[in-house]
This record gives sequence, structure tokens and C-alpha cells, in this order.
Amino acid sequence: MAIVLRFVDEKGIIQERILDLVHVTDTLSLDVKKICGQGYDGASNMRGEWNGLHTLIRFECPYAYYVHGFAHMLQLALVSASSEVIPIHKFFNKLIFTIKVVCAFSKRHDELQKAKAEEIKTLWEMGEIKSRSGLNQVGTLRRSGETHCGSHFNSVCSLIDMFGATRAVLQGIIQDLSHTTFSQLGDVDTACDYLESFNFVFILHLMKEVLDETETRSQAL
Repeated sequence: MAIVLRFVDEKGIIQERILDLVHVTDTLSLDVKKICGQGYDGASNMRGEWNGLHTLIRFECPYAYYVHGFAHMLQLALVSASSEVIPIHKFFNKLIFTIKVVCAFSKRHDELQKAKAEEIKTLWEMGEIKSRSGLNQVGTLRRSGETHCGSHFNSVCSLIDMFGATRAVLQGIIQDLSHTTFSQLGDVDTACDYLESFNFVFILHLMKEVLDETETRSQAL
């Protein structure tokens, strides 16, 4: 279990500091005094009235306060709302599928980063981007999870940033059939069709604009 202190500094900015990593034994013997006065969230293992860490914390420090995961609730609300809109629901299924296909094997992941590095080099030589410390980092595709705060936004942004490299990797797999089964080739071809679809690309950029707004609120929560 990670013990993290979350507080607001003198400038009104929310800060987080990790204090310790502890192992919970079968008898739940842990030093709960380290988190007294800080609080706990709404996770099931925390809020259990009789067998959760809630009981241990309140026993040691009755003034520890309860903070529910509002950012988590916002994420669930967004997922629920988007599932009611058929094109958006289909988009996220296609997004998850595409990222899974590309990141299914470590070799493909290496090829993805290599393609991105070559793209950055080409753009730099053409004067399209500037070179500075911290800029033009070679990233990767990020998978989304329904309960992870901001994960959908991160997935959308990562695909936009790695779009050209992702398409290049998929097309390279289609051209080189030496290490690909027919079922794998079918998945790659489907993912490539998604990237070449106007509706998919349009919703990709649309969701970046929408989720950018909700991400700000999620961070505040």
C-alpha cells in the first residue's frame, strides 16, 4: 500500500508527496499512525466498516477525515455518458483495439518508437520543430482504463502524437508477412483501416478537445 500525503500549499496548488510503501500482512498490522490526520478515499478496501483500513485508521486517529474519489467518479460519469453516444462508444472500442494491436508485442513497440524517432529527425531537419531540452521526446501509446482518472485523455493524446509512427508500423507489418499469422494480419489490417477512416480521425481530435476540458476538472478534483 502506498501512503501519500495530499495537501494544498501556500499558493493554493494541490501537492502530493509519497511517504512510504508498506506491506499489509494477514493480520493487517501496519503503522497507520503515519497517515493520521491526512485522510482516506472511497476504495472498497479502505471504506470497509469492519474489516477495512478505515477501522484501523479511525482506531488510531479518530480525527482522520474521509475523502471520496471525486476524480474517479468523474471518470466513471464520462465513461457512462460516452457509452450512450453510439459513434463515441464505437470510437473508444476502436481506439483500445488499435493500441492493443500495436503494443501486443515488444518488437512492435520498439518499431513504434524507432518510427517516431525518425519522424522527429525528419521534422527537425525540415525546420518544422525546434530542438530544446525536454522537447520532442519519443513517447508511446497509452492504454485506457475505465476507472483510471484521465486515462482516456492520455490514450487519445498519445495516438495523436504517435499517429504517423503508428500508421507506419501497421503498414510495415502488412508488407512484411514473414513473422505474422493470418489472424494477426487481419487485426493489423483492421487497425490500419481505422486510422484511414475520416470518422475515426475526426472523433479522435474532437475527443481531445472535449477531454482536455474535463481533464482540467479531474486534476482539480
